Amino acid sequence: MSEPLSGPGSATRTPGREPARPGLPRSSRTARNHAPITATGLLVKVVLLGLVAGIALWAAFPLIEAGYWLGLGVLTVTTAGLFYLYLSRRHIPAKYLVPGTLFLIAFQIFPVLYTASTAFTNFGDGHRGSKDDAVVAIQTSSVKQVPGSTEYALTIATTGDPATGPLTFLLSDPKTKEVFAGDAGGLRQLDASDVTVSSLSGKITAADGYTVLNIGQASGRSDAITALIVPTDDGAIRSNGLTRAYEGKAARAYDAGCDCVKDSETGKTWTADEKIGSFVAADGERLTQGWKVNVGLKNFGAVLTDPNISKPFFGTLAWNFAFAIGSTGFTFLLGMAIALALHSPRMRGTNFYRVLLILPYAMPSFAMLLVWRDMFNTDFGLLNNLFGLDVDWFGGAWSARIAVLLVQLWLGYPYMFLVATGALQAIPRELTEATSVDGASPWQSFKAVTLPLLLVALSPLLIASFAYNFNNVNAILFTTEGGPFAPDNPRNGATDLLITYTYRLAFGAQGAEFGLAATVSIFIFAIVATVSAISFRRTRKQEEVYS
Repeated sequence: MSEPLSGPGSATRTPGREPARPGLPRSSRTARNHAPITATGLLVKVVLLGLVAGIALWAAFPLIEAGYWLGLGVLTVTTAGLFYLYLSRRHIPAKYLVPGTLFLIAFQIFPVLYTASTAFTNFGDGHRGSKDDAVVAIQTSSVKQVPGSTEYALTIATTGDPATGPLTFLLSDPKTKEVFAGDAGGLRQLDASDVTVSSLSGKITAADGYTVLNIGQASGRSDAITALIVPTDDGAIRSNGLTRAYEGKAARAYDAGCDCVKDSETGKTWTADEKIGSFVAADGERLTQGWKVNVGLKNFGAVLTDPNISKPFFGTLAWNFAFAIGSTGFTFLLGMAIALALHSPRMRGTNFYRVLLILPYAMPSFAMLLVWRDMFNTDFGLLNNLFGLDVDWFGGAWSARIAVLLVQLWLGYPYMFLVATGALQAIPRELTEATSVDGASPWQSFKAVTLPLLLVALSPLLIASFAYNFNNVNAILFTTEGGPFAPDNPRNGATDLLITYTYRLAFGAQGAEFGLAATVSIFIFAIVATVSAISFRRTRKQEEVYS
């Protein structure tokens, strides 16, 4: 064994132990790992942890009210874990990893899992709540006024903003002088001392905790007032104009014995079908109000086999690929061509040209999309007037598609120009000069050396650009809005991408179908993920060849 060094200024080295440093006590070296927190740092920590506690308390009450005890437990454990982590001086790496991980779970993993779970349900208009909610909605919507039913003096009020807040009926019974407040959750009696009732009209003019709407404000929300139904033990209360209300009887009632809804006027019966979450009559008629159920792979089967859905789906998918490939390919070719031209040593004023060429990239894309939409206008658009054309750009399927691709070319080539310029500057000139010495033409030099090296550097960016353009909802909604539409299919237009088709399924005017829209979203995710995985695998092989 070698002898330890000794002498002036030397220290004996012991395996696994830091050598002593002259003039530096070991306690000082240990303190470096636990530096004291400054006053500012402590204040920031207290504020952030207080914000976490406030958010946790805000989220806890709805979970308790809804009885989501598992969610409440996860919230409690997460909050306690964050306090332990950031109040201790240990686990330094976790202090940096945990925030990003939580945001990843909240904004990426959870939405993906929720979307996937929704795809296996019939969630949508008419199927949003439970079966009990559906029964209440069916009975209250069939309420009609009958002779002898109670009538009330009605005052429209809200607990929030008069224009947007939730509506409440303030009701005064002229016979019993009792006062009530009613909304979609039910009817509740108010204390007479908390309200002011007009001696002339019998209406409530003021009530603690409510904002009374005047005639003008109530008229502006007349549709919502008409649609509001207050369920009661004997039926439901509906408005009759803006000043009167009545308690009517439900023409349709639920019978638990047969698990069906019966109409007392017509005698018709609708039996519950748990597979589809609806009440269905013998002749196939379904009641509008249903409930949310698990439908298994029904939505996936509909997308692939139902002609009404599969035909527009596969047609949109083909155009979606053409749009993404065309947008990425054309912008790359134009951007690379300009970058090659400005990369030439014989080119003068390159800085001026580069600043000029990236102007489209510096402008807000949504504003430019709206400008281009007006430029393609048939009657007063710049393109038709400038070139003397008479083209209805957005009236035909192919002209609208060409217009969209031209807009994408103008918006996207500056980005490709910038990245191609950077990649070209990283290629040593000695390589192209060597090919010239060997007698290669400029085209042969470009094809054999420049282009392969460019593709190695830019392939990940091209894949990312393809994935972005595959879901480029702004490019469609701000220009063609998915049109033109066929007369027999208002849900799917010639320029619709899968993402805009999905948006129209989920939020279209013909009714929301969130379950079906979530299914299409899963197909989009699978397609983009598969294309990206294959492209990255080929990119790695290309890197191995030219490395």
